[in-house]
Amino acid sequence: MHTHDLLPWQHNHIFGQDRIRPGEKRTLLIVVITAVMMVVEISAGLAFGSMALLADGLHMASHTVALGISVLAYVTARRWAADKRFTFGTGKINSLAGFGSAVLLGGFAVVMATESIGRLFNPIAIAFDQALIVATIGLLVNGGSAWLLATTPHSHGHGHDHGHGHGHSQHHHGHDHNLRAAYFHVLADALTSVLAIVALLAGKYLQANWLDPVMGILGALLVARWSYGLLKESARVLLDFQAGPAVTGPLREAIEGTSNDRVSDLHVWSIGHGIFAAEIRIVSDAPEVPDHYRSLVPENLNVVHIAIEVHKCPAH
Repeated sequence: MHTHDLLPWQHNHIFGQDRIRPGEKRTLLIVVITAVMMVVEISAGLAFGSMALLADGLHMASHTVALGISVLAYVTARRWAADKRFTFGTGKINSLAGFGSAVLLGGFAVVMATESIGRLFNPIAIAFDQALIVATIGLLVNGGSAWLLATTPHSHGHGHDHGHGHGHSQHHHGHDHNLRAAYFHVLADALTSVLAIVALLAGKYLQANWLDPVMGILGALLVARWSYGLLKESARVLLDFQAGPAVTGPLREAIEGTSNDRVSDLHVWSIGHGIFAAEIRIVSDAPEVPDHYRSLVPENLNVVHIAIEVHKCPAH
């Protein structure tokens, strides 16, 4: 047998990762906007004495770095999509970037809380009018950025014909951890801007200056919560957690159907934006060829790489 005879049984593992994703260009635009607003808010927070405003600026600094990581992840995943060193393609680069961004998010939540607690016990004079103007501008910028990312269309792409029944032409709506991380970052910025405005208004009209650092602490707690959720979600992909019942249930049902075929071992894990790989062991009274079982897998499950092992039941 010659090498070219194997071509019908061979396939690549790009799975659409070489395409520019909808979130990439928008994330790059928001990196630039966030960096500019970061400089303005940090400078204003220091000049006008507002801890809430300074916390917002520092928070945006962390997000400028994190969003930069997101852009780098998009570019890296796309450019290395055909690199054969990646067993199942570059889809997990996205989740790795999301995990790294979540770590940064948690770290700056700690910094925000620490600084706010310190300011609570050592208050300083605040220039409320100037700080309010800057905080309002920050809210408009952050709110607009969050809206841009929230309205980013999902990825729509087709996988590849794997040949000899290895898979289907896939239409996937992936869950983009990278885009999710970027959205959480700018949403957290918008939140801290709101808290800063509330604190500054309370300080100006109610003389409740203590509310400024308290809002900083509250913002830090909420950001830490978002960080934990993103860490947990992206870690499940990075650690090859078993896919949930929404994928494994229909997959098992499709193969077992009304026949005597039974799935004795099933492993399904995420390898990218809403796409999965699977290893399935089937025991049957009258085994079919593996291609038959591959053809039973519903296309909407987005299982783009399937390895099937078939055994005849010893009792028959």
